[in-house]
Amino acid sequence: MEKKQLMENKKCFCDTGLWFDDCCGLYLQKNQKASTALALMRSRYSAYATHNADYLMQTTHISERAYYSKAEILKWATSNKWQKLEILSSSDETVEFKAYFMDLNSKPQIHYEFSTFKFEKGSWYYVDGKFE
Repeated sequence: MEKKQLMENKKCFCDTGLWFDDCCGLYLQKNQKASTALALMRSRYSAYATHNADYLMQTTHISERAYYSKAEILKWATSNKWQKLEILSSSDETVEFKAYFMDLNSKPQIHYEFSTFKFEKGSWYYVDGKFE
């Protein structure tokens, strides 16, 4: 069964309560551009949950891509079971969040990040994050 078929009629991974096709699926499958930093952050979380390393690389700012490896992103995305996204705060160019997941040993983990985004040439991009 195709990945798209598996996503149909499923709630979005980013915890908006919307259907995937009406939320992050617009960006991950239909090539629409996120209209805000928060929408991009949510779609990037969904990209981890759906193992979409291409999207994660494409939405990372060009100045930062050299620091990331598609293979490493995919390895981290697939080795964890993504459970929940909690948005703590957001502004025009920042998003503070917690991503909850189970690691390879089925141990609950929380990834905290204060992310910075940049709007350039009509698109939002992830620049960097501060972690705890």
